[in-house]
Amino acid sequence: MKILLTGSTGYIGKRLLNVLVEQGHQVVCCVRDAKRFSPPELYLDKIEVVEVDLLDKNSLSTIPKDIDGAYYLVHSMSTSKDYKSLEEQCASNFREAIDKTNTKHVIYLSGIVNEDELSEHLSSRLNVEKELEKGNYHFTALRAGIIIGSGSASFEIIRDLVEKLPIMITPKWLMTKCQPIGIRDVISFLSKSLMNPATYNQNFDIGGPDILTYREMLLGFAKERGLKRKIWTVPVMTPRLSSYWLYFVTSTSYKLASSLVDSMKVEVVCRDTRINELLGVTPSSYQKSLEYAFAKIKNNEVLSSWKDAYASSGLTDTISDFIEVPTYGCFRDVKEAEYDNIEQCIQRIWSIGGETGWYSGNWLWKLRGYLDKLVGGVGLRRGRTNPDTIHAGDALDFWRVLYANKEEGRLLLFAEMKLPGEAWLEFKVEKGKLIQTATFRPLGVLGRAYWYAVFPFHGFIFKGMIRNITKV
Repeated sequence: MKILLTGSTGYIGKRLLNVLVEQGHQVVCCVRDAKRFSPPELYLDKIEVVEVDLLDKNSLSTIPKDIDGAYYLVHSMSTSKDYKSLEEQCASNFREAIDKTNTKHVIYLSGIVNEDELSEHLSSRLNVEKELEKGNYHFTALRAGIIIGSGSASFEIIRDLVEKLPIMITPKWLMTKCQPIGIRDVISFLSKSLMNPATYNQNFDIGGPDILTYREMLLGFAKERGLKRKIWTVPVMTPRLSSYWLYFVTSTSYKLASSLVDSMKVEVVCRDTRINELLGVTPSSYQKSLEYAFAKIKNNEVLSSWKDAYASSGLTDTISDFIEVPTYGCFRDVKEAEYDNIEQCIQRIWSIGGETGWYSGNWLWKLRGYLDKLVGGVGLRRGRTNPDTIHAGDALDFWRVLYANKEEGRLLLFAEMKLPGEAWLEFKVEKGKLIQTATFRPLGVLGRAYWYAVFPFHGFIFKGMIRNITKV
């Protein structure tokens, strides 16, 4: 069958794509920016890529008319203060476009919405669901709570909290109950629901067998990691303070932290588990889901990460807007060095950031990341999804990968830290030498003052960086 997959570059979409292709489907991948979509070469003859902006009705005309089914995996929780109306508009435009195709079945991954009072985030999910079910096709909504898997936002936030804080003074919402589900079970429910008449025109809650408080989830994570942790809850921590607490301790953005705190005050527990028997899925326990996640991390098999989505930074522009590095009105720091071993040089470039660090002045990079957090930036905690591979669109600490071609020996990064201007960092292997270029386009007088203030540190950091990348 021909299946339309929205959110193909997202955490869920990347994983579902693998399963759909393996099941023999021809997959039409809807992406906003084709330059940041890097599917495995093995899949290229089994997929079709179309660029679509769900807020632009005209762009939806690129969707083929002969699709059989579609997945709607689009969320805008942390990209705008007005995300609720944006999500509803996206859903409406999508429904209208799909009604003009041969689509028989649309599946939407929503959130568990069983409480009378919902957070803005969960209320938005429900509104999208109601909008999508108006279409001239069979509709299925799968409602999930906390998703546990390598690279998921929930998993990474829990990981940051538990591994960094031996003692936690926490807000009272840590006693809220939820029903976590493993990512592999989410993918099973999504794939097995497709074109299954038993799921038509219904909504289902999906969750694991454990109903836990967030506190119990943190302690369960600590047990899996062999760590002793003490947690006390206090009633005086306001939602704003809670958001700052999550933001500074974890790798999440402030907007996402704020939305999560708002939702964590609402219980997300399944009404029933009838879909388990209906589809023949037996969800794994919370502890088993953690085991699976760490097995993937240990073997460097993390297929996708929430940090690679634009939601991790709030960036709304496409890569195409930044891939041409400007020269007019810009400051540049260009360093060149000869290398003795090209393979070693490129491998070092492709290993930069994350646990490897930046080859020079790592403590200064960490300080810059901390200062970025203080002014509302992404900081240095996002790291990288995989220690060996880099693709356009990936997050790399407080950078976004714009271009990555290992055979060509070129890596181009765009800064997502808070700056009075725009910054690029490029590595290019050329004619026996490495050319390393830092470009900064200042915004007004403040931007120029910033460049001159940090310029003395550039001499130390960038000189040491290129020397350590090229030396034998």
